[in-house]
Amino acid sequence: MIAAQCYIIDVDHGIQKGININCQPNTVAAVEIGQDVWIGAGVKILKGSKIGNGAVIGAGAVVKGNIPENAIALGIPAKVIKYRE
Repeated sequence: MIAAQCYIIDVDHGIQKGININCQPNTVAAVEIGQDVWIGAGVKILKGSKIGNGAVIGAGAVVKGNIPENAIALGIPAKVIKYRE
């Protein structure tokens, strides 16, 4: 389930000094979202992130990296606070 106003972003700009950002190459990395996942309102999932089966992502979190199966994660950046029982 994906709540309102979420962003799943698989691309980013380079930020090298001395070159206009809009002229720099994009970097792309797939986002993987498992089965039975709940993504709360306003969550941002950044490139290369993997969310395991059964995970819950709290509203407003920013996911960068891996969230294990059945984890409950929240915050900026998203951190696992506990696991589903």
